[in-house]
Amino acid sequence: MPRHARKRSFRTRRLLAGGATTVGTFVLGCTATLGTAHAATADSSATSYTVRAGDHLASIARTLHVPGGWPAIASANHLASPYTLQPGQVLTLPAGSATAPAAPAKPAPAKPAPSSTGKTYANNLDGWIKQSLAVMAQHHIPGTYNGIYRNIIRESSGNPKAINLWDSNAAKGIPSKGLLQVIQPTFDTYHVPGTSTDIYDPVANITAACNYAYHRYGSIDNVNSAY
Repeated sequence: MPRHARKRSFRTRRLLAGGATTVGTFVLGCTATLGTAHAATADSSATSYTVRAGDHLASIARTLHVPGGWPAIASANHLASPYTLQPGQVLTLPAGSATAPAAPAKPAPAKPAPSSTGKTYANNLDGWIKQSLAVMAQHHIPGTYNGIYRNIIRESSGNPKAINLWDSNAAKGIPSKGLLQVIQPTFDTYHVPGTSTDIYDPVANITAACNYAYHRYGSIDNVNSAY
């Protein structure tokens, strides 16, 4: 009988069997670990988005084709009404969202805005109200600093990029925007010449809203609730 054909002893067979079991367990363990790594990689499909000036949930959802729309973004980031966003804020987007395009070059810091008389105003809520009052005086639109300030704080808390995405106007596709929360048709109708045509521009938004309040209520000072 050839040497290699001899039968192995019972002890040798047992050791070989034990070794096979050990090796098999090691292979299975490695396979399981590798599978876990793959699974973790597959689950990390959510993306992030850095909020830019002028963004709101609906525009982000529309631009990046977010599954579930803006409510899905709000849910993923635990946002609640009034869904106010700030430039630089990082949002988690649901899986399947498109990748955000590269951010445009950062614009130069805003300079104080000059009036028609050459006077400049601070680029803040106080300056915006005072500049709007100057424009309103030129167009004989009534209103006081306190009346404007009180309504701004109620409507937007002083955020010129505020937008309402949940009321009946939003459902119609014309959400209220800006410091005094005006809808686009109202802004277009009561826009005051000499101010920006951007509804989010603070001075243009205040002045148009005060012009609307003048025609409907006599003055922004007479407005004490939603208007």
